[in-house]
Amino acid sequence: MRTEVEARFRADGPGPLEALAAASRVGRATLGPPRIVDESDRYLDTDDGHLAAARWACRLRTREGVIRISLKGPPAGAQIDGWHHRRPEVEGPASHDIAPDSWPPSEARDLLASLAGDRPLAERLRLDQRRTERAVTLDGGLPLGVLTLDRVQLAAGSVDLGALFIVELELDPASDRGEAELPAMAAALAAMPGLVAEPRTKLEHALSRLEQRS
Repeated sequence: MRTEVEARFRADGPGPLEALAAASRVGRATLGPPRIVDESDRYLDTDDGHLAAARWACRLRTREGVIRISLKGPPAGAQIDGWHHRRPEVEGPASHDIAPDSWPPSEARDLLASLAGDRPLAERLRLDQRRTERAVTLDGGLPLGVLTLDRVQLAAGSVDLGALFIVELELDPASDRGEAELPAMAAALAAMPGLVAEPRTKLEHALSRLEQRS
């Protein structure tokens, strides 16, 4: 099971995302060509919120015709100034069917079975996003990670929960300098107009907005 490490910021609108899509650098790092992709995320849980109670998120993502299940666990370690996110993550192949027994065997499917037990899963929330991805490199090509610029539409069934604009810099797990370079990169992003450190996940934003509608 790998550990996801990223810096996350919330934008006050599409402007900061457009600026980063056009920029050639952030801090000391060089940004690669932008690539735009649409993603649809269905967040699953039991009727009694068993996964959320255990601080695990279960995401069924459709991207370019491929469907994968991701399980993201409780934060590992303390946050730094609100932007720092570090948590376990495991992924595997899946299908449109939300019944795990219909998916190919994987570590993610096994973990989900242990977390949910015999409780059936249901779709709780949906996030549709248009994502702009840019490779982030140092020193003429040393991989650091991927910068993602996300325009997110939140929904719960037929309930529209509004839009969200998020900037994330996820470290390349193979980078031996990523952890050391991340604070400086986060500082460069925090200095941009319209960006603020974001301690919450997209799922937490959606859940908060849904609670406010109740």
